[in-house]
Amino acid sequence: MNEPAPHLLIVDDDERIRGLLRKFLARHGFLVSGARDAAHARRVLAGLEFDLIVLDVMMPGEDGISLTRDLRQMLATPILLLTAKGETQERIEGLEAGADDYLAKPFEPKELLLRINAILRRMPESEPENTVPKMLQLGPVRYDIERSELLKGEETVRLTATETQLMRIFSENLRKPVTRTKLVEDLGRDKGQAQERAVDVQITRLRRKIEADPKQPRYLQTVRGEGYMLTPD
Repeated sequence: MNEPAPHLLIVDDDERIRGLLRKFLARHGFLVSGARDAAHARRVLAGLEFDLIVLDVMMPGEDGISLTRDLRQMLATPILLLTAKGETQERIEGLEAGADDYLAKPFEPKELLLRINAILRRMPESEPENTVPKMLQLGPVRYDIERSELLKGEETVRLTATETQLMRIFSENLRKPVTRTKLVEDLGRDKGQAQERAVDVQITRLRRKIEADPKQPRYLQTVRGEGYMLTPD
């Protein structure tokens, strides 16, 4: 039996862009819904679940970064931001707010397709109910490797697709430094200093979820000159 097509939500105030992306992505096997602004997106998200959200930053009213930050309190759905070309600070703010990736306008539709597929590949596969969990203890936080779940007490801490992939990479390399270059490659990003900076932002955000004091990390450590290393209890 074929798996259902991934369902995407395109949030952009430009009706022409929404229409073009809807047609293009539909031709490549996706189900696509649209929203014209943040308020409309919230109404759509209240009734439907999506596999990924493509979100324009510059919109009238509430902008995409603010919406991303708010959605991250409720949803782990991957978010890909469409940003203004050359606005580096805007991209960093988007990643800090909880976005999984960004793409600068104007862009080639094929690049958008590649980035969407890369993000979806990073999403954890569902595990059978009888899977024996394998846990990492990180102080008061536990990470279930089999289920790709971060737990604090009985509560699940929401991880984005990128954070889940980072935890998977570090879990496969426990107590061994992983270079920023390798993280960029394994996350499916283009190489370069800008992408390494984006990885640093993702690491900072992940630390906020697993460290008692993110500024003095005990578990997700920086190894000077080598990269990052996960050292559970």
